[in-house]
Amino acid sequence: MTPAQVRTIRVGEVRLRTSVRGSGRPLLLITGLGASLELAEPFEQELVARGRQVISFDAPGIGGSTPYRSPRRMPGLVRTVTGLLDALGLDRVDVFGVSLGGVVAQQLARQAPERVRGLVLAATAPGLGGMPGAPSALLALTTPRRYRDPEHYLQIAGRIYGGMARTDPRRLLRTVIGRVRPPSLAGYVGQLYAITGWSSMPWLHTLRQPTLVLAGDDDPIIPLVNGRILAWRIPNAALHVVRGGGHLFILERPAEMAGLVTGFLDGEPVPAMVGVGASRPTARPRGGTTAPR
Repeated sequence: MTPAQVRTIRVGEVRLRTSVRGSGRPLLLITGLGASLELAEPFEQELVARGRQVISFDAPGIGGSTPYRSPRRMPGLVRTVTGLLDALGLDRVDVFGVSLGGVVAQQLARQAPERVRGLVLAATAPGLGGMPGAPSALLALTTPRRYRDPEHYLQIAGRIYGGMARTDPRRLLRTVIGRVRPPSLAGYVGQLYAITGWSSMPWLHTLRQPTLVLAGDDDPIIPLVNGRILAWRIPNAALHVVRGGGHLFILERPAEMAGLVTGFLDGEPVPAMVGVGASRPTARPRGGTTAPR
């Protein structure tokens, strides 16, 4: 286990709880709605074991970070992210974004393309123009109660997350979900506000970063078609479908996913199989490349 250096960094009006773990080529990991640093720790450990330095942070109002005085739209949130990179002295990083973090990653790649070397988008969507998730799952996401109430999480986990959460929700609760710092209401509502009305569809075709899109085929929040749309619209993209993967597939299979991600970023072709029958890639769109140079 590689310990993280966790500190609070002021960026404009907010103080961001930030983690830096390991050494090697830096990878910025951006987590999803309401999720604090603790959520992705098993995945981070696997990335570090494969030679990556992993930087992650609590979004404003989430975990140990302070909220904005007034909520920001996605471009404003990305300005905070680039300010964090400036404070850490990082000119250029690989970026991994999961769920809402994948939305932030898309906006970052467009807004500050010179800062993003390679891009990995996991369990995420292009916003308006994509396929909405199951209504019952989206309704459950309007509140952060699942982070505060373990019994409520167990009742809804399979319905909102799919995958392992359908068959063994207690395992995810024990290993990751139960360790997350509950978000503040202001921070959670602020994230919902940031994504409301957002869409990357008009400009996905302008992204030039080599991109790996990861999508589970049992994800009630982000249907698989959204991954196909991203890979189709981004010129240099490959899509990898995680068979049986729910919304939390990076936590269900952290070693497998970390191997796939680091291999892609190191220039290896997307493999035909990850783990034992776990997943497979689709064909790469025309003009696609495999990884950052």
